[in-house]
Amino acid sequence: MAKIGDRVRFLHSVGGGIIRRIEGSVAYVDDDGFEIPTLIKECVVVAPAAETVERISVAAEKATVVGPGAQAPATHDATPDEPAFEETPGGDRLNVVLAWEPLDSRHLSTTEFDTYLVNDSNYYLYFVYATRPNEDARWTTRHAGVVEPGIQVFVDRISPADLPTMDRVSVQLIAFKKDRPFEAKNPVAIDLPLDTTKFFRLHCFRPNVYFDNDVIAIDLIKDDRPHVRAVIDSSRLEEGIRAKRAVDRPTRRPVEKRSLPSQAEAARRAGVLEIDLHIDSLVDTTAGLSNADMLNLQVDKFREVMDANLRNRGLKIVFIHGKGEGVLRQAIMKELRHRYKGHQVQDASFREYGFGATQVTI
Repeated sequence: MAKIGDRVRFLHSVGGGIIRRIEGSVAYVDDDGFEIPTLIKECVVVAPAAETVERISVAAEKATVVGPGAQAPATHDATPDEPAFEETPGGDRLNVVLAWEPLDSRHLSTTEFDTYLVNDSNYYLYFVYATRPNEDARWTTRHAGVVEPGIQVFVDRISPADLPTMDRVSVQLIAFKKDRPFEAKNPVAIDLPLDTTKFFRLHCFRPNVYFDNDVIAIDLIKDDRPHVRAVIDSSRLEEGIRAKRAVDRPTRRPVEKRSLPSQAEAARRAGVLEIDLHIDSLVDTTAGLSNADMLNLQVDKFREVMDANLRNRGLKIVFIHGKGEGVLRQAIMKELRHRYKGHQVQDASFREYGFGATQVTI
């Protein structure tokens, strides 16, 4: 059993250090001056407390200048048994994702959601994750800490009751490397709105290369390009990092990238092809587009999908058009009556889509 003063490494993630204190089943491990809360059962003892003290004493003695012109020998704090991280090609470009995964996707109105931060890069990241409601200018820190290179880290679990306080999300990031030279990255502060109504709509959870199950995901940084960049006060970032200490150490696992099936392949497996016709799913910006222009784009997308699947007999296609004023639904029904006759048409599942979707069976 690990105890105070032991040098340890983490069982299921990169890192380690010296246990400074223990509270219940949680050990606080000092890693380069930053305490990381870790379950004791996740700590593997590398050097017992007595041996750790002896190493520190010897290192201090060697670093003492013994005479004029004497030079202290170089020392480092690396643990021989700590597994070294192998950098990946392209990993010097930051790719950071914030995602929410439902515990039970069949009961979105009552289930809890796990929040993860994905660090797909060769850099360590200091990060602060915070949220606030629209009517309040003050933020609530939900997690602050360090995530290692190539690690997906659990940062929070929320319930539907938490969502009204999460109208805006803030993530602050500082990237660095340990024990090796690196290209400096600018600190990043990201502040963006979060549509919390999506947590209650099944079609808003989508496949993602970093997860086995469908999630709501935000690309905070993609190939070194932040989602939003703002000037930040570094003193506030440091204060935020030290302000929050989780009681339980986040669950961590190595980042694994998977190949997502093509839209056609996903439809073949599920028997249902889901097409979101909301305009913000079709274009990056609606600037300069009239209502007629947007409707034409949506109808063109409808035709494109229908034309591509006319030979896939038995395929069910769900077109998500939203309730709104019903203009888009009327345009779709007109197309089905005149241009695409003979297909079975019905309202899609009310439980999953409300009144905002139409199902077409080829």
